[in-house]
Amino acid sequence: MGNTSSSHKISAQDRAILDMKNQRDKLHQYQKRITVITDRETDIAKECLARGDRSKALLALRRKKFQESLLARTDAQLETLEQLTSNIEFALVQKDVIYGLQQGTAVLKQIHTEMGGIEHVEKLMGENEDARAYQREVSEILGGKMSNQEEDDVEDELDALESQVRAVNQPDAVIYPAAPGTAPEDGANEVKRKARARKRAREQRQPQAQAHGQAPEPMLA
Repeated sequence: MGNTSSSHKISAQDRAILDMKNQRDKLHQYQKRITVITDRETDIAKECLARGDRSKALLALRRKKFQESLLARTDAQLETLEQLTSNIEFALVQKDVIYGLQQGTAVLKQIHTEMGGIEHVEKLMGENEDARAYQREVSEILGGKMSNQEEDDVEDELDALESQVRAVNQPDAVIYPAAPGTAPEDGANEVKRKARARKRAREQRQPQAQAHGQAPEPMLA
């Protein structure tokens, strides 16, 4: 009897928090669904390595990394906004919240539109013209959307998979332990990462140079 309708009203802040929780739930559900796809991408990478096709293996792992990283970053952004909305005057972050919700929806659409479902994953191994066109399209999409760190993570995963494939193909191969006093690998890994970054930069510049009628840069080690 003492209750009024105003006591049951949901504020804009409450609604925003609920919307962000729902958006994060959708992202988490999607992350679980694409596990089937990312597992298949890993298998494709192994199959490509087993037949000596390193470039397709790398493309499969880059595609996988792009999806996983995009979903993880979006979820982290929504989590931060959710915390801000709970702890700060809502009016100060309302625009950011609206933008964050829009981005969350856009990310799911982007992954589905650009990467496709499980049927598209199989095209990563294809040799016909349709498959090669899809492989070129994915490579171009990923070209400017992955950080050097993400690219390095992919190459590290590729190296690890290559070791696994070699172990399967050459089970009797002897692996010698590092000699005592051997310098740590950090320095060698840093050199490797820098070399990879230079190679990626050259590969990204070459299509632009060719489009302007310039001779491609020589491929240096």
